[in-house]
Amino acid sequence: MPLPLFRIKICGVTTPADAALAAAAGADAVGLNFVPGSPRAIDPVRAREARAILPPGVLAVGVFAGMPAREMLAVARLVGLDAIQLHGHLEGEGPATDPPARCHELAPAGLKLIRAVRLEPDGLAGARRWIAAALAGGRGPELVIVDAGVPRTAAGGALGGTGHRVDWGALVREPPLPMPIALAGGLTPENVAAAIQATGVVAVDTASGVESAPGRKDPDRVWAFVTAARAAFAGRG
Repeated sequence: MPLPLFRIKICGVTTPADAALAAAAGADAVGLNFVPGSPRAIDPVRAREARAILPPGVLAVGVFAGMPAREMLAVARLVGLDAIQLHGHLEGEGPATDPPARCHELAPAGLKLIRAVRLEPDGLAGARRWIAAALAGGRGPELVIVDAGVPRTAAGGALGGTGHRVDWGALVREPPLPMPIALAGGLTPENVAAAIQATGVVAVDTASGVESAPGRKDPDRVWAFVTAARAAFAGRG
């Protein structure tokens, strides 16, 4: 299994100051949200300013849901993204859906690709279908982020950052995916170490769990989250 693209990601960063905070605390990835309607959405010009703050080695991840590939790539070029995270629905015809063919459409840019999936009542069955179709089309994601389930009718802005927790036990019972897994969904400084220990994931991702208000990162919580996650990863050897 290859190494994950990151260990600790602070997502939904909306200002250069919060980007600098995440990097200083020791996060090795920052998520910039370009999903309309999200309380953590950032415009590309502001995102470029945040990207410029990040030191070498900190991954700038653009989060998208249902945006055509050409538009994602235009944002990626303007901002200077290192990776694209597809966060839309896995299946369906709605505007917030990211079909497997999106992987192939994004391939020429050479960006790393992350796929957010949701742990549903049938586990990761939908995620497995999506990944298989993407691989059959010539390219799959380098990393999968497992988030909490949402209604299949949820709009793009309601797909992440809900604070709802993944069922860790259900995730452990799932057969492995063919790429590394990161855990999101309801992670906080208080529970991230337990989540890492319980699930064995190789990376973690948080947004609402380190905020004082939607889109506003709390310095103490960011530092506490990163410290707890790094200690948990180190303790596993």
